[in-house]
Amino acid sequence: MTAKKLIDSSAQPKYKQLIQGIEDAIQNGDLKQGDKLPSLNAVKMRYQLSRDTVLMAFNQLKSRGIIESIVGKGYYVKSENIDVKKRVFVLFDELNAFKEDLYNALKGSLGADTQVDIFFHHFNYQVFKDLILDNQNSYNYYVIMPANLDNTAVVMDRLPSEKVFILDQCHEEHQHFAAVYQNFKKDVETGLQQAEIHTSKYKEWILLFDDTRQPKGIKEGFESYCSQRKLNYSIQAKFEGILQISELYIVLDDRDLIAILKSGIEQQIVIGEDVGVISYNDTPLKEIVNRGITTISTDFSVMGERLAHMILTKKREQVENPSRLILRQSL
Repeated sequence: MTAKKLIDSSAQPKYKQLIQGIEDAIQNGDLKQGDKLPSLNAVKMRYQLSRDTVLMAFNQLKSRGIIESIVGKGYYVKSENIDVKKRVFVLFDELNAFKEDLYNALKGSLGADTQVDIFFHHFNYQVFKDLILDNQNSYNYYVIMPANLDNTAVVMDRLPSEKVFILDQCHEEHQHFAAVYQNFKKDVETGLQQAEIHTSKYKEWILLFDDTRQPKGIKEGFESYCSQRKLNYSIQAKFEGILQISELYIVLDDRDLIAILKSGIEQQIVIGEDVGVISYNDTPLKEIVNRGITTISTDFSVMGERLAHMILTKKREQVENPSRLILRQSL
C-alpha cells in the first residue's frame, strides 16, 4: 500500500485505489495474513483522504473477508485470497438433501469469485439473532431462511435491506426484502387436487405436522382442501406407530416416512394399495424406495439459480418458486 497507488488525476475513485493498493501489497508479499494495517486516521493523513473514503475501502475489503476489525485493536489482514470479489452469508434452518441441492445451485451460479459461507439456526431464535448480528458488515449479501420463527424482521432490519434476500418462507413482515419463496398453502391445495384420481379410495386423511419447525401454509392448505371436500382428517405431531387400512398420510419429516414404511412391512400393509403416502420435498431416494414415493415438491436447484441471478443482477423483487406433484407408487 504505497502513495503511488493514489493519484489525484486518476479517474478511478480514491477508495478503489486504496483497495487496489492493499490488494497489491498482499499480492507482492508486503502484507501477509495476520499483519496489522495502519489505522483509519493514519491512512487518512498519509494520503490526504476523508475518513469516510478510508472507511469505505476498509469495509469493502472486510465484506470480502480480506481484512477484519478487532475492537480496540484495529484492522488486520484476514486472508491473502484477493480473488474473492464477493462474500455471501447463507443462513438456513437445517441441513437436508434438498437444502444441499439449493446451496450447491446457488454457489455454482454465483461464480468462482464469490465465497459462500453457510450457517444454520436450527429453528432457534437466539441462534438466528446471534449469527446475523455477529456477521454484520462482514458480507456483501445475506441470504436468509427465517423459517417459521417470529419477529425475524426485527433482526434482519439491522442489515442494509438491499443486501438481504429471503428464501423459502416469506412472511408479511418481510415484504420489503427481495425473496424467492414458496407459496405453501397454494402448493399443497394444488398438489392434492392433481392427485384426486388416486386418493378417492382413502377414507381418513392424516397430516403429520410439527408446528415448531414446519411451514404453517402447509397446514392451512391441507385444512382448506379437506374442509371444502368434507373429508375425515386429522393433524398429528408425529406418526403414532400403527397403520390402518384406507388411511392417507401427508408426511413432511423423512423420519416419519421411514417409520410408516417400516410399519407397513411389520403389519404386512401395502403402501400404495392399503395405505397412501404423499411426502413433501422430493429427493433421489424417494424415486426408488418402496417402489417410489409420491411427492409435492419445489425445485430447489431452480430456487438457488433464481436467487443467484437476483444477486448478480441486483434485482429487488419477490419471486414465487413453483411446486409440482410427482406421482409414484405410494398412491
